[in-house]
Amino acid sequence: MGPSGSGKTTLLNILAGRLAAGDASGAVTYNDSPYTPALKRRIGFVTQDDLLFPQLTVEETLVFAAFLRLPKNMTRQQKYSRADAIINQLSLERCRHTKVGGAFVRGISGGERKRTSIGYEILVDPSLLLLDEPTSGLDSSSANKLLQVLQHLARAGRTIITTIHQPSSRIFHKFDKLLLISDGQAIYHGKAKESMVYFSSLGFQPEIAMNPAEFLLDLATGQVNDIKIPEVLRGSINPRESEVEVIKFLQLKYKSEIETREKEENICGIAIPKHLTSAVQVKKDWTIGWFEQFLIISKRTLRERCVDYMDKLRLLQAVGVAVLLGLLWWKSTMGTEAQLRDQVGLMFYICIFWTSSSIFGAVYVFPFEKAYLVKEKRADMYKLSVYYVSSTLCDMIAHVSYPTIFMIILYFMADLRRSAARFFMTLFAVLLVVITSQGAGELLGAASLNVKRGGFMASLVLMLFLLTGGYYVQHLPKFVKWMKYISFMHYGFRLLLKVQYSGDVKYDCQRRGGCRSIQSSPSFDTINLSGGWHEIWILVAMALAYRILAYLCLRKRIDVSSI
Repeated sequence: MGPSGSGKTTLLNILAGRLAAGDASGAVTYNDSPYTPALKRRIGFVTQDDLLFPQLTVEETLVFAAFLRLPKNMTRQQKYSRADAIINQLSLERCRHTKVGGAFVRGISGGERKRTSIGYEILVDPSLLLLDEPTSGLDSSSANKLLQVLQHLARAGRTIITTIHQPSSRIFHKFDKLLLISDGQAIYHGKAKESMVYFSSLGFQPEIAMNPAEFLLDLATGQVNDIKIPEVLRGSINPRESEVEVIKFLQLKYKSEIETREKEENICGIAIPKHLTSAVQVKKDWTIGWFEQFLIISKRTLRERCVDYMDKLRLLQAVGVAVLLGLLWWKSTMGTEAQLRDQVGLMFYICIFWTSSSIFGAVYVFPFEKAYLVKEKRADMYKLSVYYVSSTLCDMIAHVSYPTIFMIILYFMADLRRSAARFFMTLFAVLLVVITSQGAGELLGAASLNVKRGGFMASLVLMLFLLTGGYYVQHLPKFVKWMKYISFMHYGFRLLLKVQYSGDVKYDCQRRGGCRSIQSSPSFDTINLSGGWHEIWILVAMALAYRILAYLCLRKRIDVSSI
């Protein structure tokens, strides 16, 4: 216990091994053994904010966690049974098929969400369970019910450590031991029921009827308005610095009366049995293999994001824009130079529309899921490469589906070249641009891991690539000419033009001199329509390079991120 900013959460993170090396000094041992990464599987950590996927039901949340976290020697049925047992143990039967919910999704209550978070951690039967202010935001009834669950878990043989800000009297009396912190230092450590006796022995007594927790927190903040203080402090306290002096007095008393005794007990204590020290000296091992992790994460990702993938507004946007463009370029022809230029403009707009849709559709994925990813990465639930590959491939379903519908509608309304081969090659070119744009968005999202910065960077890159794409400015000055070679829109636009206009294509046949070769048009001054298909390989290389860089950025940023 302690007031806000006293160091409760920091201490909990130290005990859980969640602080980076160099952020804390000293040593923490578990059964007389130092912390190792393998201990992550023996320690459950419930954060103050319930980091659960809002679109999954309570049952799905626990079942997916069971499949990922439980040992590989357990069958799928045994893992499912374990999740079912946790649901029953935590009284979650009523809401097992209800979505967890979140800020924009209606779901279960706060108490049920907190119990689901606890169930998520106790699935693996941890020896040590740490909870950061589990009663925060709950009403007194829900908080009491939650503490009863924790008390039952503790009686079953787990060590449970929880930070708490200001518990009710009923909740306070459920605690076995209490560590009271003030300004980062302890002022009491011992049995909770003996805390009042200890402070009374120092001369601190409530002058009115008070909740013990309220009395202790007043002492931790130095607030002694309704508290009788010892004689030694009455004459020496400066009214302006009374809070600081009370806290210093309590910290000194702790060091002289409690800390000294605890050190003596630890030095003279009984040695930890070998079977307990060896229990924490286990090797780090993944519960299941890479491919099985991939299948489970992919299924969870599809279940979580299916609402976004099947969004009616996204479908309406793709169909609506395709129909609008089809009407504007209805039965377009290449009869004159102006008509040809109009059709080239359509090719570039297709690039713009799907590049912007894909890059902005991908740039926010990692920033939005950062907290979930950090939590699960710290628990060693799966390899980061599994998450990245799964996320990319699952998102690719939506990134590929809507452009396909779009092109089927637009291609025939605009009466582009009537050939099955040309249609599929055009569709392939558009999808290649989309997949490359998705990779660029993922790279920007992974590099920033911030919604605002990611959106800003995506806008900047999109504008740069749009201007150097080869439609607005075909002949760039020498000192900026290099910019077009890093623009995937430049290569995508060239590829679309080659697909549509390569071969022996004639236009402007009504003029006196007869038909002209399409290569002679000013629209193709900088493009050799018969110059091969190297744009395909460049776009494929870009798509792969963006993803490799995105994975490396994500790996580096997640390792140093906090929840």
